[in-house]
This record gives sequence, C-alpha cells and structure tokens, in this order.
Amino acid sequence: MSTESEKQTESNASTAAEEEALLEDASAFRAGEAEADRASAAEAPTLEDLQSQLSAARAEAESLRDQALRVRAEMENLRRRHAVELEKAHKYALDSFVRELLQVRDSLDLGHDAALAEGADIAKIREGMELTSKLMGDVMERFGVVPVDPIEQPFDPEFHQAMTMQPRSDLPPNTVVAVMQKGYTLNGRLVRPALVMVSQEAS
Repeated sequence: MSTESEKQTESNASTAAEEEALLEDASAFRAGEAEADRASAAEAPTLEDLQSQLSAARAEAESLRDQALRVRAEMENLRRRHAVELEKAHKYALDSFVRELLQVRDSLDLGHDAALAEGADIAKIREGMELTSKLMGDVMERFGVVPVDPIEQPFDPEFHQAMTMQPRSDLPPNTVVAVMQKGYTLNGRLVRPALVMVSQEAS
C-alpha cells in the first residue's frame, strides 16, 4: 500500500514539474512576443518621418523638373541657332565666289573704257581681253568649274550634245570635230553640255 502511495506521489510531482515547465515556456513566449511588438513599434515610421520623406521626394521631383525644363530650353536655343546658321550658309554660300568674280568685273570695265577711248590701241585691248579671260578661267577653276572642250575626243552623250554630223575620212566615226559652245562641270557634275559637231563615216 505504501508503495502505491509513493508511486502516486512521484507521479504527481512529475506532473507538477511538467506543468511548471510549460508555464515557464508560455511566459518566455509571451515575453518574446512583447519584445517583438516593442521592436516593431520602434521600427514603424512616425507621421513626422513620413512627412519628411514626402517633402524630400517633392523637392527631388521639383529639381528634376527644373533640370528637364532647362535642357528643353537649351535644345530649343540650339535648334534656333542651327536654323539661323543654315539660313546664313544658304544666303551667303556664293560670298567667296563673288569676291573673286569682282576682279574679273573690274578688268572688264577697264577693257571697256579702253575700247571707248579715242585712239584706242586694238593690240592692247586684245591683250587685256585675253588676260581677263584667263583671270575668269582661274577663278572658275578655283571653285571647281571646269570647261568641257572635247575637240577630237570620242563623243560622250553624258557631257556632249551633238548639233550636226560631218563626214570625215581622217577621223574615226563619232569623234568630236568641232566645239560650237563649251560645256562646264561643277565639281564633276555637268552644268551645261558642250555643243559639238560629230564625225561620221565618209560615203
């Protein structure tokens, strides 16, 4: 009988110890939850923090907007300057050519005055005209204007315009035998074809 009583006492003590351990675990768990709640509350932003962040975001957005407006204004100014420069380039593209051409005009005026003078020297007038013609040719060549003068060259329909044919036994057919009017190219591009007489086979 005493043995069963002892066993019952031991069982009750074991159960009490288990209950006490469970109570300690539950208390520790609640303490952990409370600590987590306090940490979460400490990490949560306050209204002042949110307002400060909103103000910073608005300031950054305003700064970016100002930068975008400045870039847009600069691009617009650049476009306007480019348009003005392009207009000037088109308007005054012949400025250098005109400057060079003025000396040819001056030479022509001098030759004209000399021809009208009493007792004009024809030989000097002829010499002046030759010099003026050479001056004009030099100016044109400096600006890429080259004459097309294809005498005794094969006929080329891209640069020559045949005005008439002439039977010739001393030249191959389709050879330029006379140039009625010189043609001209500008930097290799045809401006005016040469008007020519072309040989054909003699009958």
